[in-house]
Amino acid sequence: MGQMGYSGGYPGGMSPDRRPRRGRIIRRKEMPLWQELPLLLIVAFCLAVLIRTFLVQAFFIPSGSMQQTLEIKDRVLVNKVIYDVRNPERGEIVVFRGPENWASEQPSEPVSQAFSAKLGRTIGDLVGVSRPGERDFIKRVIGVAGDKVACCDQQGRITVNGKSIDEPYIFENSSLDAPPNPRQCTSRVFAEVTVPADQLFVMGDHRGVSQDARCQGPVPVENVIGRAFVIVWPTKRFTSLEVPDNWKTFASGPVALPAKEPDPDPESPDPESGALLLPFLLSAGLSARSGLPFTSRRRRLRS
Repeated sequence: MGQMGYSGGYPGGMSPDRRPRRGRIIRRKEMPLWQELPLLLIVAFCLAVLIRTFLVQAFFIPSGSMQQTLEIKDRVLVNKVIYDVRNPERGEIVVFRGPENWASEQPSEPVSQAFSAKLGRTIGDLVGVSRPGERDFIKRVIGVAGDKVACCDQQGRITVNGKSIDEPYIFENSSLDAPPNPRQCTSRVFAEVTVPADQLFVMGDHRGVSQDARCQGPVPVENVIGRAFVIVWPTKRFTSLEVPDNWKTFASGPVALPAKEPDPDPESPDPESGALLLPFLLSAGLSARSGLPFTSRRRRLRS
């Protein structure tokens, strides 16, 4: 009868060095501060770039065209996602890229700049804290697609779709006596304008100095960057930028939109709806045949 091998008295033949130790806490080696701090800065910078690109951007007010609602050197936060689900509305303050025919309201920066200044401008632009470009503007929406905007009524007010608008936020309005100038918004008077489809009629609150849609034409909706919704700097001017009550009341009324084409014969099938339904049925059929769950993609509304 053979002898059993001696295991040294330890169960399972395990040596003391290989036995599992109960209650042992494994501690992660801490990263030195000189390595952790740069990593945190890189993460914070990437988050700032993502937020600036897709969600919210700080915007510097370079001119007095929106006084006294917005003063020069104010900083506002701009919501960049709100117009992915709806179009801009009357009374809102929007930031947009000016069309080619729009003249800049701020002086051009000198071409020759120190490397440090250019680097600071580039980094600031990435995180959304630098000065805006020469093609960036901030104005208030006065008319949307289909609106008929004109000035003035007997009290010198603008009219939208024939309705006079009280604008208590106006600072130093343009002159009623100055002759209309197609290149300079020096006159308050302008002929009736029908806002084209997918465009906006915008004006500054400081009408006496603002160069806007009166003399430079409407702005495409696709040029809009976002809606300014709060003043964040200086802190003593911290306030939200709400739509005035008169615009809220006006927006609830009828809108003069361009005439639509007559609807097709209700008895005949709609080719567009059929084209949309066919991929849906094919996807559902393929999913049922393959045994895979069918999921529909979320549609993104166009502004």
